[in-house]
Amino acid sequence: MNVTYINLSGHVELEKYRYVYFSIMVIAYILILSSNFTVVCLVVIHKSLHEPMYIFIAALLINSILFSSSIYPKLLIDFLSEKQIVSYEACLIQAFTFYTLSCSEYLLLAAMAFDRFVSISRPLQYHMIMRKRTVSVFLVLAWFVPACHIVVPFIGNANSKLCSFTLRGIFCNNSVHHLFCVASRALLTYGLVALFNIAVFPMVFILFTYTVILIVAYRSCGDVRKKAAQTCLPHLMVLINYSSLFAYDMIIVRLESDISKAVRFVMTMCIIMCSPLFNPVIYGLKMKEIYKHLRRLFSQTRGK
Repeated sequence: MNVTYINLSGHVELEKYRYVYFSIMVIAYILILSSNFTVVCLVVIHKSLHEPMYIFIAALLINSILFSSSIYPKLLIDFLSEKQIVSYEACLIQAFTFYTLSCSEYLLLAAMAFDRFVSISRPLQYHMIMRKRTVSVFLVLAWFVPACHIVVPFIGNANSKLCSFTLRGIFCNNSVHHLFCVASRALLTYGLVALFNIAVFPMVFILFTYTVILIVAYRSCGDVRKKAAQTCLPHLMVLINYSSLFAYDMIIVRLESDISKAVRFVMTMCIIMCSPLFNPVIYGLKMKEIYKHLRRLFSQTRGK
């Protein structure tokens, strides 16, 4: 059976720094798994956190774990390998997983924004609107909709003829489109539509929702303003952080901009490290209820 391999050429001075890279990424991966799992377990264990907002936060952190696990194991193997290669089929699967989980983050943040909007602007109707069934539907759609959108171009390109076998990256992402001899206009158009549906539109919805929330909070009493600031600020921080990194990947990488290999390498490392590490820290420290249980957990551990 013939297997087509793709060479990953985005590494910088790997022979010299392979063990440094490996050590940094192992530590980062352990921190990502432990910090995200800790907050998720707190939400699962404590009944006071069985509210839609905290369930969405747990789902977002689970998404971060899945996102990291789709990249880190292969990346760690590459750091210690003589050749940094991946089969074409595995490359497509990794790229599909990367963008599915990336867009799922936007939809989960959109669900959080809707939850905060209902909580602050429709407090009396909150429990009637945000029922368990509604939350479950949002969670299923957050993972199912991006997968359905993104699977189409990857299936369409699965049998495309390759004219290049070198990818300018350390894992498979948008750069895979530069391997094809001829790019399908239909799939490119579909990709733009899909990008709008599962990334741009949710981001616009989030910004619109939080703008309305801020207007409502500004016109309300001090307690409403405080509640809005405490619950909305972490979501906005996560959105800004993730959107800036996602924009780099979608624009710079797709356009194959002429930036140095070192800058490209550093930015790629930021994409796979910052958000998964940033999310549990923000939600663990900025969300009052989660922080209370987290502090109690560390106090008990220290006591033992």
